[in-house]
Amino acid sequence: MRFALARRVGYKAAVRLRSLTPLALPLSLAVALVLSCPHPARAFGDVGAFDPRVLLTGNQTAAARASAPGRWSWELVQRTSAPARLRPSVVRADDPAVVEAPFLYWSGETEVAPLTGAEISSLRRFFALGGVMLVDDAAPGERGEPSPFGRSARAEIGRVLLDSAPIAIGSDHVVFRTFYLLRRAEGRVEGPASLDAIVHGGEAQVLFSEHDLGGALARGASGAWEQIVRPGGDGQRERAIRLAVNIAMYVLCSNYKDDQVHAKWLMRRRAGTTP
Repeated sequence: MRFALARRVGYKAAVRLRSLTPLALPLSLAVALVLSCPHPARAFGDVGAFDPRVLLTGNQTAAARASAPGRWSWELVQRTSAPARLRPSVVRADDPAVVEAPFLYWSGETEVAPLTGAEISSLRRFFALGGVMLVDDAAPGERGEPSPFGRSARAEIGRVLLDSAPIAIGSDHVVFRTFYLLRRAEGRVEGPASLDAIVHGGEAQVLFSEHDLGGALARGASGAWEQIVRPGGDGQRERAIRLAVNIAMYVLCSNYKDDQVHAKWLMRRRAGTTP
């Protein structure tokens, strides 16, 4: 049996449809046309907005950078026409709701407890449905050396996705070109130029960052950045934010950037399937 992951174009697509139609259809009719088009079977809840859902396992109670997910959504909304949840969700790995949206953000600083059978089963279903996960090491060394979290999280993902070794992906990969053209990965620390990824059927299922991307995003209620970015300061932080935007767009959009720098449709269906 094959499962499809589809994101509906929805309201924003109707606006674009109207702009691309010679007769400039009334918006209500454009919306009706979009909603009346046949859609492939959906594996996930069809909410249409990016939700950087915080994944909790074992005794974890929060993301390592608690303010980072909300800021991630805020930056996406400010910089693109993509919708995002400004109050991201939190879900435990063994919760059936883990499969209700296509993205998970797993971050930490300390070693994670071995995943339970229920957690492994739930995450396998998430990936089988086409889900994407970012594993963000919040305590890497200055050069991106993995922390106890980074090492243990990789080991646990290896138990979920058997026989799936990560590979390095760089600036030629679509993740680095979905919205911004980026030459390398960066976060709170510069780290390695590439991300590691588990790729299946041409789609990145898991992205591993030894950059503390959340640390570059985290911003407190006062508006002050919570973490110092080294060694590149504000410029490095900006590039880290751009990488976060690209990852969100990768989750939301098709891989149209593989073939062209610009496209008429910003939001398109992106489908990933596994046997």
